[in-house]
Amino acid sequence: MRISVLHALKKLCLFAALLTMIVPRTATAQALAELPGRNDINSWTVGLAGGLLEGSYIRYAADLARALNDGSNLRIIPMVTFGAVGNVSDLLYLKGVDIAITQADVLDYFEQEQKIPGIKGRIHYISPLFLSEVHIYARSEFKSLADLAGKKVAFNTVGSAANLTGQIVFRRLGITVEPVFINNAIALEQMRTGEISAVVHVVAKPNDAFTRYKPEPGFHFLPVEYNSIFADFYLPTALEATDYPNLIPAGGKVQTIAVLNLLAVFNWASDSDRYRRVSRFINAFFNNYDKLKTASFQAKWAEINFAGTVPGWTRYRVAEEALAKFKAGGPNQERLRSQFEEFFKSFAKKAGNRKFSESEREALFKQFVEWEQKR
Repeated sequence: MRISVLHALKKLCLFAALLTMIVPRTATAQALAELPGRNDINSWTVGLAGGLLEGSYIRYAADLARALNDGSNLRIIPMVTFGAVGNVSDLLYLKGVDIAITQADVLDYFEQEQKIPGIKGRIHYISPLFLSEVHIYARSEFKSLADLAGKKVAFNTVGSAANLTGQIVFRRLGITVEPVFINNAIALEQMRTGEISAVVHVVAKPNDAFTRYKPEPGFHFLPVEYNSIFADFYLPTALEATDYPNLIPAGGKVQTIAVLNLLAVFNWASDSDRYRRVSRFINAFFNNYDKLKTASFQAKWAEINFAGTVPGWTRYRVAEEALAKFKAGGPNQERLRSQFEEFFKSFAKKAGNRKFSESEREALFKQFVEWEQKR
């Protein structure tokens, strides 16, 4: 009997201790919920999956936050993630990820290799972005990709672009290597000791991993020759001395291939909160196109064709609508263009009837529109 009473007392004490732990936490949560402006701040946050710190995705994600953040009207939170493949996984499964930067060959991988049902209907794209070039950096004794057969080759970490596209390159060329999945900084050091024969990095050139790298004698980029086996998602390009003056001799170039990157989004239902958030992001993205092309942002923004299509992908319906408005330039575009042409005749006459290039005319038109809007 005494033992039963003691046992009951112990239970009561434990319950009381638990109450003292729960009540302050509940009160704290309630106090946080009542903070002024808390709901406003959270109403328009958008989670953007970027990539690894040594890659280029995270820099473009940071650019988007800088260009589009608008107080409580829109707050973009760039995330350090695993990269191209991991970002699509995050779109599918990770709470808080609304938009992601990835590349064109990823969706095919999820459909063919991962067998995700209906993946092409679940993941859409907002806009094509920049190109990422395939960098294959090897020790001096390896003169071609074929020489790497049976050797240890580093493909960055699992989920990265190198992990996917790098292995696709070797597989399509019929070259079997021993893949190693480690951070590139570690892999480059292991190249010095001979533990690893080559490092694969799929990233927009020029990239810090190589521009800041102190080269070992004879270490070099290996060429990836473009042919029909890469025609689905890849483009021919080259790494040049101007990209990596410490690794490529002046005037030299190394042939390689590149893959198109893009902004991806989950195909949210039109009555969902996430649809509401990403819609505001998309409209802000197209409306700030010119801002992203200025010198304070990544240089490749200026190369992006926002109206371009991505093979095998479907553009998100909100992006289609925003793009149509962007192309039209708004309801007053035709009237403004007509007024500008009248103004330009007079302006050109005062300038001695000199010929203006198309880019000069467009720059003048932009100034004219800004002046008209401030009137």
